[in-house]
Amino acid sequence: MMKYIHRDPACLLLEDGLFFEGLAIGQKGTTTGELCFNTSMTGYQEVFTDPSYYGQILIETHTHIGNYGVHPSEYESSSAKIAGLIVKNFSHIYSRHNAVESLDSFLQHNNVVGISDVDTRLLVGHIRSKGAMNAIISSEIFDKKQLKKLLKACPPMDGLELATKVSTIQPYFHGNPNARYRIAVLDVGVKKHILDCLARRDCYLKVFPATATYKELNSFRPHGFFISNGPGDPAAMPYAIQTVKEILQADHPLFGICLGHQLIALACGVNTYKMHHGHRGANHPVKNLLTGKCQITSQNHGFCVSREEIENSPDVVVTHVNLNDHTIEGVRIRNKKAFSVQFHPEASPGPHDSFYLFDEFIQLIKNEDRQVLV
Repeated sequence: MMKYIHRDPACLLLEDGLFFEGLAIGQKGTTTGELCFNTSMTGYQEVFTDPSYYGQILIETHTHIGNYGVHPSEYESSSAKIAGLIVKNFSHIYSRHNAVESLDSFLQHNNVVGISDVDTRLLVGHIRSKGAMNAIISSEIFDKKQLKKLLKACPPMDGLELATKVSTIQPYFHGNPNARYRIAVLDVGVKKHILDCLARRDCYLKVFPATATYKELNSFRPHGFFISNGPGDPAAMPYAIQTVKEILQADHPLFGICLGHQLIALACGVNTYKMHHGHRGANHPVKNLLTGKCQITSQNHGFCVSREEIENSPDVVVTHVNLNDHTIEGVRIRNKKAFSVQFHPEASPGPHDSFYLFDEFIQLIKNEDRQVLV
């Protein structure tokens, strides 16, 4: 006989006044953040620990969440980064034999406040119509006036700098010290699997804090530079934009993913903008304009590079476009050894559609004329 699990009530209030009642999951408390939704059917643990989600309340659109528990190998960072969680059906039990704990236990250990038994189909439809907005979840406060007051204090994502909230404080190494290539990684919210993908390609990585200068990165004597994914508004990161400018000026091999892609565009004078509700999920179709091939991609971003400004830029060439809304998904920098993509090739949605991008980065390094001491 299944053991009865007591569930406390919880509520959800959007900044436009839409209100939901449900049941509490995870840590009991109150949390605020920008609403976003992910359409993936699996991979919730990787999503919850992705630093790019920092400061956001996540809506999982798949019907059942928690049914396969939590496994140590599926962390993308050291802890959960989401500000809150909204689901329809939440499973307190799990069926995977080698999982180490339930998702509810994981959420409690990571102080994540959540709510279940919400009509997520209605909620996502509302966001797709009205646009991304802030919200508050609480399992301890149910007075709407008090909730509105707390929600009003939550800052908008537009203009918010968050990379330094999730970046490493001290540099660290990843991979085999005897690997052929050295890569300097600017950590503005890097996922562990990205580091693994580079390490598998005979790279030894030194991961630097978000505020590291070009001089500090170059002191590693790297063969190439990588700018990671991460949260927040890229335009609010002048320190990182300056670092990328100097990498480009020195014409080193350079690869950027997601936030790194946006920072490379900004360093070339192309602005970014806040999207209506962003792209998040594992089924976004993207066309490679260089090969004519299409690929299924995993995405997680609420900001985008301006198409109009790229079309007027003499330095930035579009290489990938989104087939749903024709937004910019990849660029290369003319006469430089630099390229970037908005999507996440390491997330394996295809499952192998986008791994070639890591190989292209390594090929850039192999083709590099300047001699780096090994």
